Amino acid sequence: MTTGSSHTSTADDSGISTFKGQERALRANRLGTGGLLLSVLAATAPLMVVAGVMPTTFAVMGIVGQPLLFVVLGVVLVLFGIGYAEMSRHVHNAGAFYAYISRGLGGTAGAAAALVALVAYNALQVGIYGIFGFEVSGLFATYAEVEVAWWIPALAAVAVVGALGWLKIDVNARVLGVLLIVEVALVVVFDIAAVADPAAEGLSLHAFNPDTLSGAGVGTALCFCIAAFLGFEQAPVYAEETSRPHVLVPRVMFLAVGGVAVFLAFSSWALTVAAGPSAIVGVAREQSAGLLFFLTEDRLGGTFTDVLHILFVTGMFAAMLSFHNVVARYAFAMGREGLLPATFGRTNGTSGAPGTGSLLQTAVAAVIVIAFAIADDKPTGDPTAPVLHLFTWFGNVGALGVIVLMALASLSVVVFFARRGAAGTQGWRLVTSMLAGIALLVIAGYTVKDFDVLVGTGPDSALSRLLPGIIAAALVIGLVQGLLLRSRAPATHARIGLGNQAFQLDKAAEADAGN
Repeated sequence: MTTGSSHTSTADDSGISTFKGQERALRANRLGTGGLLLSVLAATAPLMVVAGVMPTTFAVMGIVGQPLLFVVLGVVLVLFGIGYAEMSRHVHNAGAFYAYISRGLGGTAGAAAALVALVAYNALQVGIYGIFGFEVSGLFATYAEVEVAWWIPALAAVAVVGALGWLKIDVNARVLGVLLIVEVALVVVFDIAAVADPAAEGLSLHAFNPDTLSGAGVGTALCFCIAAFLGFEQAPVYAEETSRPHVLVPRVMFLAVGGVAVFLAFSSWALTVAAGPSAIVGVAREQSAGLLFFLTEDRLGGTFTDVLHILFVTGMFAAMLSFHNVVARYAFAMGREGLLPATFGRTNGTSGAPGTGSLLQTAVAAVIVIAFAIADDKPTGDPTAPVLHLFTWFGNVGALGVIVLMALASLSVVVFFARRGAAGTQGWRLVTSMLAGIALLVIAGYTVKDFDVLVGTGPDSALSRLLPGIIAAALVIGLVQGLLLRSRAPATHARIGLGNQAFQLDKAAEADAGN
């Protein structure tokens, strides 16, 4: 049964379909295939991955076989996407992950998933402010010869993203979509240049050798690399804002996963070719987030590198805005269903955007950036606080949370269709979901085990337990909230994950009461 999008609407001039007025629904029919794909790909921030995530993975985790990791993860995520996409045809809700999990595993599990999603996507979004501030600070130092602390542009970005989050997503997608296409094109140009002018080791395929995936950093590298894909799973979050969610959402997800997997595997291999497989880890540790620009300088010249720097910034900005919008929509869905105060379940009358959720995300980002700024005792230009701590720590915390959500969603797909007697007709999708769920749980386990590699301390470090503990705490608190709702507010608990359909039930109940 299709739910959440097949609404009995009260049409009004605003074009919002809802059961209880504008404040209870997102604006419908705002996104087509192109707009949805750009919104999703903006979160992947391809240039940020190539210039930020890849060098960090090479340097911190010491993993040469990063290209092979992207291939492996691409396969896992395609397997995951098969069941996830089929689920998206049946459940349309701005709280995609927790809506799916609640429909399969029950409202208590859905409440836990909702809080994990809120924390994870907040962590991913806030972490980007660190590397964004560091890069903008470097641009000021290079081109204006002015020293600017990283947290100043970071806080400025918090304010601008918060303001844009109040506006319509389709306007933002048009502007940033063009920049996204340009940055992908420039990375491809670098890839071709690297292949045409390799280091002394030539066009080596050593990075695809399974032997390169050994050592203590593999688990954390898997977590960090899977973060590079994050964005494709956000497509169902916008289901209520598309004209044909049952068609557009699956299409966009598979386009995103397939395209990103090929792009990332080839680009990370190009980095190893440009520096040499035996030298890539050392060069990455020396250059940090400047690795890509260091390698482009000799091959493509200073002007190309300057343009790449600028697009690096705009790409990160697009990612921050994309994650901001997703957090706001999760907060909206949770407020609409009683998991957050009701004020979060209302939208702006003019734009149809989830304004209160946008304000929440902006406040969280500002507090965390300020805290890291206060704790930063390094000189201006040092990447420790903004890149190695804020970006790396929070990026991995957020990725771990999404990995857990994907594993739970895979299980919920199996239960959802099995309970409806569709196990036979959906059999092959259930098998792929189970395989993906097992693989994701293994990745999550290795990530937690190897978290000390990420923070650069021994396995007994409190920080190596505290960071993944953030996701565990969100999971436990969400479960407690779900159990309390089940015992004290069973009607609210029963509607977790129903989305706008819950308000149709409310309307019917009110009509019965009035008769």
